[in-house]
Amino acid sequence: MPKPGTRLRLIDVAERAGVSLATASRALAGREGVSEEVAGRVRQVARELGYVANPYARTLAGGASSTVGLVVHQVDDPYFAEIASGVIEIAGQEGLLVQICHSGRDPDAELRQLRHLIAQRVGIILVAGSGYNDPRVEAEARAELSEFQKQGGRVAVIGRHALGVDAVVPDNEAGSRALAGHLLDLGHRRIAIAAGKEGLTTIADRLAGVSAALRQRGLSLASIPVVHGDFTRAGGRMAAEQILCDHPETTAIIALNDTMAIGVLSTLRAHRIAVPERMSVVGFDDVSVAADLAPSLTTIRLPMTDMGRMALNLALKPRAARPRRRPTGHLLVVRDSTGPAPAS
Repeated sequence: MPKPGTRLRLIDVAERAGVSLATASRALAGREGVSEEVAGRVRQVARELGYVANPYARTLAGGASSTVGLVVHQVDDPYFAEIASGVIEIAGQEGLLVQICHSGRDPDAELRQLRHLIAQRVGIILVAGSGYNDPRVEAEARAELSEFQKQGGRVAVIGRHALGVDAVVPDNEAGSRALAGHLLDLGHRRIAIAAGKEGLTTIADRLAGVSAALRQRGLSLASIPVVHGDFTRAGGRMAAEQILCDHPETTAIIALNDTMAIGVLSTLRAHRIAVPERMSVVGFDDVSVAADLAPSLTTIRLPMTDMGRMALNLALKPRAARPRRRPTGHLLVVRDSTGPAPAS
């Protein structure tokens, strides 16, 4: 219920009626896709509250011409492509358009994209990709999204920790713990990690999972090489080259996403290193091409398309008193890229 003296917004009608912004907008505009019962309830609530629609509120609320702004780290990364497909599917069902923006894992670029979307009066903003370990880096984005929500916008994120909004939370730590445990069960002890750049919460969480698995076997993360680079195929190739040069005794490489793992496999193939007979490789995410690589990639499966669906569905719900969290779960998928550790 709005406070006395504040301007009534369509979000107030939607929350009182228990429907999404898009449904409230369609009901009051007389558009199709809303049952007569629901439409009648929305109209009744609008009359009781004294709500009068205005063009800006209708656009912001998410009618047929409304836009969902989706900010991703890397548009050519299959991880984000699969998330986007889930968002687009739900948006199509709701009569919404999707505008995809690319931040390049640069928090300043991300902030510019958020401000651009807000200036374009989108109704919903979704942000997909790792957060940043330093809360000061995310403070401005958090403030922008908080103000956007106060003005009636809806927000949900995927893989972010500190933005104070509804979130889909990938099972990063438990997944990487399962990956490392799989390699340890195969007898590998000379393990190296191809990681994304430091400062990303996803990297910290996945390293924490590997560390936990090592501790269970009396080992330490500090005892194995961790090579940081771009969270890309090129970053994976670079990390593998460094591991082969500086740590030739390595028998298994954990790449902290599938895209890096693809780069690792490319480098091993170039050096004629047999996988998995000489070197085992694992990834994380289970992007659509992981099963089609040669050898096929052992990895952790996250439900990426479902994650996109979950995020937009969260944003379409009436806003809760506290940010909601939706865990993704994970599945270890064992394929041809891992095998027993070679004899010393």
